[in-house]
Amino acid sequence: MIQLAKRVIRQTINDKRSVMLILVAPLLILTLVYFLLGDSDYVATVAIDRDAVAAPVITALEQQELNVVGLTAQEAEQAADYLQHNEDVDAVLRFSETSAMDITLYEPSTKGATAMSEIQKAMADLNPSAETTISYVYGTQDQSLFDSLGYVFLALFSFFFVFIISAMALVRERSRGTLERLMMTPIRRGEVIAGYTLGYSVFAIIQAVIIVLYAIFVLQLSNEGNIGWVLLPMVLLAVTAVSFGATISIFAGSELQVVQLIPFTIIPQVFFSGLIPLDLIPYHLGNLSYIMPIYYGAAAIKGIMVYGDGFTEIWGHLAGLTTYALVLYLINTQALKKFRKL
Repeated sequence: MIQLAKRVIRQTINDKRSVMLILVAPLLILTLVYFLLGDSDYVATVAIDRDAVAAPVITALEQQELNVVGLTAQEAEQAADYLQHNEDVDAVLRFSETSAMDITLYEPSTKGATAMSEIQKAMADLNPSAETTISYVYGTQDQSLFDSLGYVFLALFSFFFVFIISAMALVRERSRGTLERLMMTPIRRGEVIAGYTLGYSVFAIIQAVIIVLYAIFVLQLSNEGNIGWVLLPMVLLAVTAVSFGATISIFAGSELQVVQLIPFTIIPQVFFSGLIPLDLIPYHLGNLSYIMPIYYGAAAIKGIMVYGDGFTEIWGHLAGLTTYALVLYLINTQALKKFRKL
């Protein structure tokens, strides 16, 4: 028994990836969570019609952790349109003739909740019994968490499961010698990668269609846009996951090593998929989302399902996914040089 334990210890120590997974990965992820979920320096912005609000109210708002900006009476009356064209503003505050507060927010979010909390703090001493009406441009106050974040899980599941299947399968091809025998034929490296990508993409597309239809028609996930546009980023995300899995499989020697790389390649992307508003992430770490494919897919899906966007609004995210897939294709093609020199 002791000898067996010693052998396991020696094997683990000699496997650098296992050591990294046990000792480094938890520290890396925990540090990332600390930065993402720690105290945010985000200051909410509230817009008010200064001419229609009493001076003590403006003073009370400015004493809170708020940026107070002015707007015209017409903009205040059309608060929804104003918020749609001013993404840096989190809330519009108006008062009725009976001194009731009307707070208009862009959507149910952490940023909107921060703005609303600071407004309520400011009004606590002035008029604590004031009636408050809260409305949203998109979404409702009583919507479920699933409706708020369902689009994120569509992107995550589409990417993660396809990545696992493609990466594992390609590693198995190498371990069985199938890839080496294939590289002995006249087929080009680019054709090999394209063939694998196309083959697994068929199943990725089927999965994407099933997930979207099930979420919308069975689970009743709210959707403001066209289902066809929802499928487009889902399919692109799944195809990108196939290429991403191929990249990992090329640099992994076994199926175990694919699993060992998940904490370093997949888990960080989860935090930048939209679960946490990027504006709330301190130290400008939110900019890391631009190098992660899940961000582009989740952002496009959110635009369609939450805001009712069409192609003209999401084409940038689709271009990001397409570029990512093309870059991975080139990397995979070059990486195959270690199996055969052409």
